[in-house]
Amino acid sequence: MSAIRWNIRATGLVAAATGLLGCLETVRAGVELQTTVGPRSTVTENQLSTSPTTVRVAQGSAVPQLLVDPFWPKPLPNSWILGQVASVHVDRHDHVWVVHRPRSLSERELGASLNPPISKCCVAAPPVLEFDQSGNVLRSWGGPGSGYDWPSSEHGIHVDDHDFVWVGGNGPKDHQILKFTAAGRFVLQIGKPGQNAGSHDTKNLGSPADIDVDETAREVYVADGYGNRRVVVFDSETGAYKRHWGAYGKPPSDGPARPYSPTAPPSPQFGNPVHCVRLAKDGLVYICDRTNNRYQVFRKDGTFVSEAFFEKNTLLNGSVSSLVMSRDRAERLIFMVDGVNNEMRIVDRVSAQVLGHVGRPGRSAGQFHVVHDVAIDSQGNLYTAEVNTGQRVQKFRRLDQEP
Repeated sequence: MSAIRWNIRATGLVAAATGLLGCLETVRAGVELQTTVGPRSTVTENQLSTSPTTVRVAQGSAVPQLLVDPFWPKPLPNSWILGQVASVHVDRHDHVWVVHRPRSLSERELGASLNPPISKCCVAAPPVLEFDQSGNVLRSWGGPGSGYDWPSSEHGIHVDDHDFVWVGGNGPKDHQILKFTAAGRFVLQIGKPGQNAGSHDTKNLGSPADIDVDETAREVYVADGYGNRRVVVFDSETGAYKRHWGAYGKPPSDGPARPYSPTAPPSPQFGNPVHCVRLAKDGLVYICDRTNNRYQVFRKDGTFVSEAFFEKNTLLNGSVSSLVMSRDRAERLIFMVDGVNNEMRIVDRVSAQVLGHVGRPGRSAGQFHVVHDVAIDSQGNLYTAEVNTGQRVQKFRRLDQEP
């Protein structure tokens, strides 16, 4: 057996180092893992296998080694606090953007903002925040304003390669997406609140969940959504409708959908919500059909290519919440988050084989409570967002070199 050893020369409390290393678990087939903390404290492989953050590896496979950074982001300024963090995205500058739901915070959490205040802290942070790689807040903005309709329940953020920020919402009347500059100046609105006419509406959306932009074609793709059952494409400059499709590339239907059953044949329609859309470098479009425990793959014209299922016995909200591709040229891996089983899977993009997974349900660093979205930076570091009472964004550092 070979051994991998990390030595931490503690300059402060050994307990702090122990807490940090307790968030790492990399267990490889045929590798005995031993972590030494200080001169006397040793964490064995057995202890690591029950630690908060785990990368479990299929026999003989090579997967990224990830370490949660429990100190990222840095404490927010101005006594701010985050509500449900609906979405996270990394832009071309490696800045990390999140959109959260200030209205999800309780009065107890917002004690300093009440009249009269009931506590010293806190007040809701603005809905949109931009962080640097160190976890400092660079910019913040968002909320109702002149000339546009801010969503009632924030859901989905995307920053395109021209630094425009796209935001959606999944409230029952959130039938629009918005486009802003990085500084928060309004640029474009597609759709109007309360106007959705169903999955064949060419002007409005149905509580859209996610957004991606094809820079070359100047098209914006929308996972639509909590109300509709489709992928819809608009001109990213003018907002003009282009095309849409449902599951298997067929016309979507808004008729009654049968409840998901792991023993039933695959659903011919997307379930609600159609929860993520990701454009791969090879021109394929990946769609998260969350409650049906699958993603489907299409060409950009809507032609169906393939589908893959994960944790098929999962009920409730489903096992495929969001995904992102690795940053190597071939985008060899998919990182997928699951808000019911509360883990991040590492999947081979060609075979759809699960190579490993990170995390488990819980509140500690590296664990998840209703993990909802995932993003990746140019170095292969991963960022996750949690809703419900998770209410945080986490960073997982890539320890090996390949992004």
